[in-house]
Amino acid sequence: MKRLLLKSIALGVAFAAFGVASAQDIKERTIKFAANAPDGHPAIAGMKKFSELVAAKSGGKIKVNLFLNGVLGSDQATVSSVKGGTIEMAVMNTGILASEAKELAIFDFPFLFANEKESDAICDGPIGKKLHAKLEEKGIMGLAYWELGYRQMTNGKRALNKVEDVAGLKLRVIPNPINVAWVKALGANPTPLPFPEVYSALEQGAIDGQENPVSVIAASKFWEVQKHIALTNHQYNPQTVMFSKKVWDTLSATEKKIIDDSAHEATGVQRQQSRAALAANLELLKKNGMTVTQFPPAEVAKLREKMKPVIAQFSANVGDATVNEVTAALAQLRK
Repeated sequence: MKRLLLKSIALGVAFAAFGVASAQDIKERTIKFAANAPDGHPAIAGMKKFSELVAAKSGGKIKVNLFLNGVLGSDQATVSSVKGGTIEMAVMNTGILASEAKELAIFDFPFLFANEKESDAICDGPIGKKLHAKLEEKGIMGLAYWELGYRQMTNGKRALNKVEDVAGLKLRVIPNPINVAWVKALGANPTPLPFPEVYSALEQGAIDGQENPVSVIAASKFWEVQKHIALTNHQYNPQTVMFSKKVWDTLSATEKKIIDDSAHEATGVQRQQSRAALAANLELLKKNGMTVTQFPPAEVAKLREKMKPVIAQFSANVGDATVNEVTAALAQLRK
């Protein structure tokens, strides 16, 4: 009886500390949270922090189990499972969700953002919320945007010092049309593949290279199967933290607040860790034998020029209203 009383007091303190209304509003639950990435990937830090926050805010009544390395299926299979409610949560590149809401493909536009200040403002502001709201009718609640970061190119054939060096390479891309298009615009051969298949495809020589942020390249130990990395900063990838609407609709208002608040609190931690790790990860790649190159300004200008037709081509698909809204917001930020 005494132990039960002490447990009740402890729970009450936890609920009071985190602003939770009442223990009666929270049921014992287990949430499956999936990612198609290994431990050490930028998203995993956010997942771990989210799990800790939910446990604390719910007094231990809501448990979040993490499933990494694509063990619950490919990105497409995971999206389907989230919509069906068999997986409660997942985190993945926002661009992958363009098949559910076409407007989200704007995040795959090459050279959309100049820096993190711009990307944070768009993702965390009214535009980011509006874009996530478009997923709701498809059975997905977009809770927050975490950061994968700026994407760079790696390959096993040659150092990339100028735009022409990219031509002819067989590059893995995220499976969506805009990524296929920009790789083609550089004269390379795009190969759409789910992320869990990339390492083995590189190892077997089925593809020459891939493109991802430095943190992902390091976490995946791509130095074992790639010799060269070029710091192109050609795309910035936010990641959508999503929740099954089917499950969301069964939660109490208190439970929803715990999950929503935890996702947003974890965002700051996740982004900070992602950005802090960049220099260390670059050193790790060099230490393990990768050569690092960077396009000079003239080559970056040439790269941007080659991307203009791709952006024009997909603006209509994304929707002129969305493109114009993002463009106007970025112009205002740059004043």
